[in-house]
Amino acid sequence: MAKLKHWFASGTPYIWLNAGAVSLSLIMVFGLVALIAVRGLTHFWPASAIAFDYLEEDGSLTPMMGELVDTETVITSVPAVDQPETAKETVIKRHLIKQGNRDHAGLDFRWVNEKGMENRHYPEEIMVIERREWGNFYGYLKSVNVGAVTHEGRDHWEIFQSAIDRSLDLIGRIRHIEKDLIGAINYKMEQLRLDERGLELRGVMDPEPFAKIQNARAALQEEYNGYTGELEALYKQLNKDSYIAMLADGREVTMPVAKVVRAYRPNEMSFLDKCGFYLIKFWEFLSDDPREANTEGGIFPAIFGTVLMVIIMAIFVTPFGVLAAVYLHEYAEQGLITRTIRIAVNNLAGVPSIVYGVFGLGFLVYFLGGNIDRLFFPENHPAPTFGTPGLMWASITLAILTVPVVIVATEEGLSRVPRDIREGSLALGATKAETLWRTVLPMTAPAMITGLILAVARAAGEVAPLMLVGVVKLAPSLPLDGNAPFLHLDRKFMHLGFHIYDVGFQSPNVEAARPLVYATAFFLVVIIIILNLTAIWIRNRLREKYRAAEQH
Repeated sequence: MAKLKHWFASGTPYIWLNAGAVSLSLIMVFGLVALIAVRGLTHFWPASAIAFDYLEEDGSLTPMMGELVDTETVITSVPAVDQPETAKETVIKRHLIKQGNRDHAGLDFRWVNEKGMENRHYPEEIMVIERREWGNFYGYLKSVNVGAVTHEGRDHWEIFQSAIDRSLDLIGRIRHIEKDLIGAINYKMEQLRLDERGLELRGVMDPEPFAKIQNARAALQEEYNGYTGELEALYKQLNKDSYIAMLADGREVTMPVAKVVRAYRPNEMSFLDKCGFYLIKFWEFLSDDPREANTEGGIFPAIFGTVLMVIIMAIFVTPFGVLAAVYLHEYAEQGLITRTIRIAVNNLAGVPSIVYGVFGLGFLVYFLGGNIDRLFFPENHPAPTFGTPGLMWASITLAILTVPVVIVATEEGLSRVPRDIREGSLALGATKAETLWRTVLPMTAPAMITGLILAVARAAGEVAPLMLVGVVKLAPSLPLDGNAPFLHLDRKFMHLGFHIYDVGFQSPNVEAARPLVYATAFFLVVIIIILNLTAIWIRNRLREKYRAAEQH
């Protein structure tokens, strides 16, 4: 008993208890990340396609094909025949089949009971077609129409793949002309219109600047007409090819090749073929734009918007947080008012984020942005420039939301700088400002970076305030492009957190969107980890630098 008391008095049990709690927390965190990764990243692996006849409740057989997505066991209660007042429990195993063909079957997914699945087999000829509309298509390729020539037989699959590659090349050229070239022309035309309107508002009577604008507009219009003619020719080429496919029930349908993203036969693919397909799909998810109401395609605009918003937020929050902390700790009198300000700063960290969103919408967007439009952009009236939610207001809103974290962390760093260092610097003839700038603040840099790490971790995952001050379901263009001034802070943007909310809760096709929710959540966690690790690396470098300086 005495040994047990001595053991508790030594504090060893509490050390083991803390170690166990930390270990359990790490296991839970890594387990959650692993679960999200498995659920999301396995979505890109090409699953085998199954074909079977399903026995309906009325006794008829329905031919079906698709991918087996999920399996579950259901316990149902069925009234007994001889004793209707009693119920008999029955265990039913059922499968979720992704049958695709939404334009023909109505639904992408269907639950089927295992007992009703007859004649199950995996034909190598089943093809899966990813389409730009109506989701996946499952069926058999019958023929390919390239121009006016119909191809059937053994080589029609290779001809189909060649037609798809040609279609993708045409679509890439069309997208480049429409989005980049014509988009740049439209942007320049709009700038000319604003310049002309600005001249009118200023009462300019000289016809020379108006003539220059008209000449520039005529040149742009001529360039625009040339691109539209090229587009017309490309669209004619694009719409020439089509293919005929057979559904599971034997019906044949004709569809354009232009709507196909890719076609493959998963049942005849080797393991290496599937690995190559997985890498292609994975890269598409990271680098492509979303499609099909965000349930297909990639998340690159959301990744870009998230990272850019966090960087701009850090640029805003760091100087303001550091200046506020320096004033409170170094210059302000430590009295009732200062203590009240510190209490208010600490309380701001606990305010719900949606409140900051309402503040950003009411004050930043409508009041501040509206006045900026009236003062600096009168030619845009009544269309708003900064008087509408956008990237800048979203970044500033999150900077206000996270500035208490930076203030508290910086103040703690300032308090850890020894008083002897300050007094030694002042004794050598440095002013207080020079002491702060050249001695105290560099030694406080690791604490500033710590506050920035916490701010980035919180800001990157916020969604509620962004819904009010700039984030959208689908942005027509990125905030950063080749048109001057290149960085467009007034544009709306996409965000990974809002993308998860939109796909998971606002999607018209919940089952198809579920894997993308996991995959997007995983990449949001990865981006936050990368940003934090970068800041931690910078903090450690600064810490080692000034530790070595102290030793010398």
